[in-house]
Amino acid sequence: MTRIAIVLGSTRPGRLGKAVADWVLKRSAERTDAQFELLDVADFDLPLLDEPLPPSLGRHEQGHTRAWAEAVAGFDGFVFVTGEYNHSVPGALKNALDYLYAEWNNKAAAFVSYGSAGGIRAVEHLRGVAAELQMADVRAQVALPLSTEFEHYRTFTPSAAAEKSLVTVFDQVIAWAGALKVLRPPAGKNTQNRGHLAASA
Repeated sequence: MTRIAIVLGSTRPGRLGKAVADWVLKRSAERTDAQFELLDVADFDLPLLDEPLPPSLGRHEQGHTRAWAEAVAGFDGFVFVTGEYNHSVPGALKNALDYLYAEWNNKAAAFVSYGSAGGIRAVEHLRGVAAELQMADVRAQVALPLSTEFEHYRTFTPSAAAEKSLVTVFDQVIAWAGALKVLRPPAGKNTQNRGHLAASA
């Protein structure tokens, strides 16, 4: 069975993303063609990237890195739930992405975003990051403006249009996650490109 992680990228107290991620998880339970699980970045207490070697080498030294890598590696695709901070990606989510490399490769990525403009600018940045990490990002996305999808800008009340868009996101990320399986090595085999140092900065 295809496994998809719903990655909650905001870690701040009072985050709106928790309600959004819970909605995505609840709706995912209606699917019979994939298994979905919530992967909350806040649960891993990742400091700013503190690995001495580039993630592309796959030589994780820190315990928190190994725990995060193990959690991510078991999934075939991801639905990233992200807010928009200053026209871009929440720092905690960008940091979590930067920790790893091979664990993201040849997997599908989809996006559910929220913010004053629906989070669309954060997603545009995330698509570039996903490409560099060799993830295939699907076209469909859910964009949730604070003014229409959150009562009094706080209480999440998804519209019928958002519900419909989420179904399309599920359809696409599941299809791509399954199609990309042929590009990934069997469990236990490491074929990452150790000459790739794009994440070395």
